[in-house]
Amino acid sequence: MTDPHAIQASELDQLPDRDPEETAEWQASLDAVAKAAGPHRAAYLMRRTLERAEGNGIALPKLLETDYVNTIPTAAEPSAPGDEEMERKITAWNRWNAAAMVTRGSKYGVGGHIATFASAAWLYETGFNHFFKGKEADGSGDQLYIQGHASPGIYARAFLDGRLDESQLDNFRRESGGNGLPSYPHPRRLPWLWEFPTVSMGLGPLSAIYQARFNRYLTARGIKDVSQSHVWAFLGDGEMDEPESTAALALASREGLDNLTFVINCNLQRLDGPVRANFKIVQELEAQFRGAGWNVVKSLWGNAWDELFQLDTTGALVRRLRQVPDAQVQTYQTRDAAYIRQDFFGKDPALVEMAKLLSDDKILECFHLSRGGHEARKVYAAYKAAVEFKGAPTVILAQTVKGHTLGEGFASKNANHQMKKLSVDEFKTMRDLLELPIKDSDFVDGVVPYGHPGADSPEVRYLQERRAALGGPAPARRVHPVAPLAAPAEKAFASFDKGSGTQNVATTMAFVRLIKDLVRDKETGRRWVPIVPDEARTFGMESLFPSLGIYSPKGQTYEPVDRDQLMYYKEAQNGQILNEGITEAGSMADFIAASTSYATHGEAMIPFYIFYSMFGWQRTADQMWQLGDQLGRGFLVGATAGRTTLTGEGLQHADGHSPVIAATNPAALTYDPAFAYEVATIVRDGIRRMYGEAAPGEDPNVFYYLTVYNEPLPQPAKPSGPGIDEGIVKGLYRFNTAESAGLSPAANAPRVQLLGSGTAIHWVLKAQRMLAEEWGVASDVWSATSWTELRRDALEADAGLLRGEERVPYVRQALHGAEGPVLAVSDYMRQVPDQIAQWVEQDWSSLGADGFGLSDTREGARRHFGVDAESVVVAALAQLARRGEVKATAVKEAREKYGL
Repeated sequence: MTDPHAIQASELDQLPDRDPEETAEWQASLDAVAKAAGPHRAAYLMRRTLERAEGNGIALPKLLETDYVNTIPTAAEPSAPGDEEMERKITAWNRWNAAAMVTRGSKYGVGGHIATFASAAWLYETGFNHFFKGKEADGSGDQLYIQGHASPGIYARAFLDGRLDESQLDNFRRESGGNGLPSYPHPRRLPWLWEFPTVSMGLGPLSAIYQARFNRYLTARGIKDVSQSHVWAFLGDGEMDEPESTAALALASREGLDNLTFVINCNLQRLDGPVRANFKIVQELEAQFRGAGWNVVKSLWGNAWDELFQLDTTGALVRRLRQVPDAQVQTYQTRDAAYIRQDFFGKDPALVEMAKLLSDDKILECFHLSRGGHEARKVYAAYKAAVEFKGAPTVILAQTVKGHTLGEGFASKNANHQMKKLSVDEFKTMRDLLELPIKDSDFVDGVVPYGHPGADSPEVRYLQERRAALGGPAPARRVHPVAPLAAPAEKAFASFDKGSGTQNVATTMAFVRLIKDLVRDKETGRRWVPIVPDEARTFGMESLFPSLGIYSPKGQTYEPVDRDQLMYYKEAQNGQILNEGITEAGSMADFIAASTSYATHGEAMIPFYIFYSMFGWQRTADQMWQLGDQLGRGFLVGATAGRTTLTGEGLQHADGHSPVIAATNPAALTYDPAFAYEVATIVRDGIRRMYGEAAPGEDPNVFYYLTVYNEPLPQPAKPSGPGIDEGIVKGLYRFNTAESAGLSPAANAPRVQLLGSGTAIHWVLKAQRMLAEEWGVASDVWSATSWTELRRDALEADAGLLRGEERVPYVRQALHGAEGPVLAVSDYMRQVPDQIAQWVEQDWSSLGADGFGLSDTREGARRHFGVDAESVVVAALAQLARRGEVKATAVKEAREKYGL
């Protein structure tokens, strides 16, 4: 077996030692300290030496873990401004009302969480009073990502501030009456208060990083100076298990996002028990963040611990704190002083002697109550250090007790996340602890009262004065009254109406060509935000590199290898393209920040994010829900779409289902355009609806999902006649008839209606000709640009019937009187076109690519799934045969003829 020390020595030998004698002396000194004073003293000296080296700018690997103590010692804490006693009273009212709100709601069985805010109350109150800038501050104010389960405390503070009333608190989690409060931060449900939906754990931290980065992007591009805005993300230590929580830590440090602070509430508990029962989550997170290049500030112990640390002349206390696993720390929270003396202090003779100097009350104060996250001065010191640190983002690891001040039945209990109420007696105990002027007689019929000191009380005046000084209420979402964006020049869209002639053009390329024209528009061009996940060349976007530039805070510090080429790789500090590397999650976080800039910063931006359609809704659908929740606007573009168009890649790349998933999101307008002019028409209408003048009844807070294809084919001219644009936007229009296609059917020829979407319409058009020329069947071809929008329109018509409103769904109007059965064809699962079947008055049938994808040619894959032109012909003949309009033998003959 190889000696690991030999390996280390071998590695060190690769570095030239200019003075081996001096090296040996240092090593001998370390050995002597370890022998004479013990390994703990030797480790202490090494840590201090490494810290000194780092402070002097000497290039050494960073120390990833520090002792389990506060980063800022008590002696170095700055004096906190303001009135701490007044802030204590405000925090007490907030604690009370948060618990009362959830408890009163428990009689309806709607649930709620009490313990999280109880642990984090001072983390929020200190920020609201001294740090969090409101919307009237410089730039756009700060952006606050509130921990979802702490929402009752934020509502309680808004109640104290007069922004909410008792009736709203009483409707916590009961929104259907129109006066309720959503369970968690949700801009779509309470758009004047919440900016960011955060309860889908892991997405808040990821979005916060990209929001901070997008702030830099806006400033660098001269759109708006938001350099004074700071992003605060409040997170749970359990939430950090989510992969998205730490997915972009390196990005934040690489780009020096010192406008970002994570505040991790380390109450050591997740939903069912300890976060790291046998380990220490604070130390783990410290190493993780330090390793990623973040500034780390630990606020673990309160002032009551100062006496203990002063008595620790041997370092035994610090060593013991590093040894005790988190689950045992939780146990100390619930046990008496005798147990703590034996289990904590009894493990080391030096600690036994220390414990003799401590009263039981002192031990209980330290181990039950005194945490860095529960003391205003400790929190203030950590926040001040964070906002003053330059060159890197900061994470604050604040240790708290989950269920703090809620009584012995809550504090640190494994089940406290699921505990929804306090008894009257427990509330009275809490009242006495918080010193609130609430009388026993205020508990009418056993119902806990809300508490409020009065609109003109010193507490409320203080709260409002502090918020006024910081730029207004927070959290708050504000959509600034800005003029609609001017519509881009019509020629950018009209150029697609004439078609491509004999040139083969994929709809992916058509979209990219459209964007090239739109970003040149004098009025709106600079507001486009192109987002790609390291696939720009796949989508033909490399020509945008030199003209728009790729955003980089460092610009371009190197000479690109392709500098002499026309489409060279260009990075710039004011670059317009966000090229995120291989991260769909990061690209979506970019998109969310850009798509909500109209509210966050009062600057409408038009993001488009282009990606492999298989890797969009499949991988990042949760973020797309977050996008809808946050009322984002923009264009998601699923390129290389469909199950059979991406040749040779196989089932992992074959998208047969993204429109199904997208259809579940009410904010997603899902389109599957077949032709370049359809793409242009949809984008033009999307710009109008989201950024221009929305029609009455239209919600501008939507986003568009377009599927586009990499199959180069001739692009036809836009058909003439009324209603084409309306049909494209609503989801269906007649592209041609047998007659207009020049097929000259017989007067009594059987007829079928062929509906196709996306690339499938090309198989349908081929089948139309085959049916006429080989089987004497006439067919009309319809382009179904959006099965989902057709369905939604029909659902709205059905809902109207319940209200006594008579309206015929658009799909039924469009197909009304069309002769023969309907056959719908898609490159997706059959359930995509089948969405509209119940509203079609004709006989209905469909073809789609169900099942797993496979590697093959396009033709081979389409034959495998039974969606090629020959399969369309056979399916159409089968429909007509069932109606007795063609002979049954024709179906068999066709199958044999085409080898099906």
